[in-house]
Amino acid sequence: MGEPVHLATGTSTDGGPIDWDTAAATARRLIRPGPVVPRSEAAATVRGLRELAVTAESHVRDITRLDDGSPPRPAEVVDRPGWIDAATEGLQTMMAGRLGPPLPGAARRVTAQTGGVQAGVALAFLGSRVLGQYDPFGGTAEQPGRLLLVAPNVVTVQRALRVPAEEFQMWVCLHEATHRLQFNAVPWLREHFASEVGAFLSAAEDPDALAGMIGRLPEALRAARRDGVRDSIGLLALLQAPEQRAVLDRLVALATLLEGHADHVMDAVGPAVVPSVDTIRRKFTARRQGGGLGDRILRALLGLDAKLRQYAEGAAFTRHVVGAVGMDGFNAVWSSPETLPTRAEISDPAAWLRRVS
Repeated sequence: MGEPVHLATGTSTDGGPIDWDTAAATARRLIRPGPVVPRSEAAATVRGLRELAVTAESHVRDITRLDDGSPPRPAEVVDRPGWIDAATEGLQTMMAGRLGPPLPGAARRVTAQTGGVQAGVALAFLGSRVLGQYDPFGGTAEQPGRLLLVAPNVVTVQRALRVPAEEFQMWVCLHEATHRLQFNAVPWLREHFASEVGAFLSAAEDPDALAGMIGRLPEALRAARRDGVRDSIGLLALLQAPEQRAVLDRLVALATLLEGHADHVMDAVGPAVVPSVDTIRRKFTARRQGGGLGDRILRALLGLDAKLRQYAEGAAFTRHVVGAVGMDGFNAVWSSPETLPTRAEISDPAAWLRRVS
């Protein structure tokens, strides 16, 4: 269901540590088929999602006071294999030149293919769950970024929640349209995000840093048990040296802000735009936290449980600040990289308000 996006999925001969052709092929082989939908209904869903993305962005601009000066654009509606192609290309673009020097000969091929299989398994798991995605590194120079909506996943979740289809689609579009405006209306954000990702990946690939992380593993595991650390981000922080941890903290804080801000907007539109917004939020939150044992294990391994906490913590930060100083006051976060909240300030928004004011 949905229109596939046919993209080049990268090359296995660029010397990098991940064979993106293998990743895409593995994910396509493992991905589950989407729901069976009559052709007319599928076509109507695709048209509706494209149109709702435009309407949603207008609502987001009204709520957030963010505006990039260009008219809202329709989303790209894809099926699951189409999302895999787009995600593979986006990851390759984001990581290009940021994962250390090429490995020689046979070692490169074996390592890259192994990395490709691992990445493919993760993409297959995510490909049946992702409702939408804004890729700030895709698109063109004239229209940077790509907003993708995964039609079969939107239909699957809407049916499972038993909520009105158009209202749920609008609700999803609001989240992704917020991400598009974050990156397009804040001139420095795309390059800052790319720089932080690059710094994190470079640190992760440094041989001395990797050796240090391995050496810290026993103590990190003891500290995790002692302090009740239960997610991959928390364990990763314990493994890293202080300078690496600082990069991770900045990246986690930024991701938490972006996701929480978008989650806040989804609900802030209120029943005038999405009449069943309270019901959708309640049911969707319960679904996010559920799943069988296997699903929960995979979520933990992929860091998705930590991401769920980011939604909640970032939304709480946004609500507190907007409640205290209004949306215009909140928008001080977009003034410069220096006005972004730290990881500690996400949990203590009053501290951010004191610092920025």
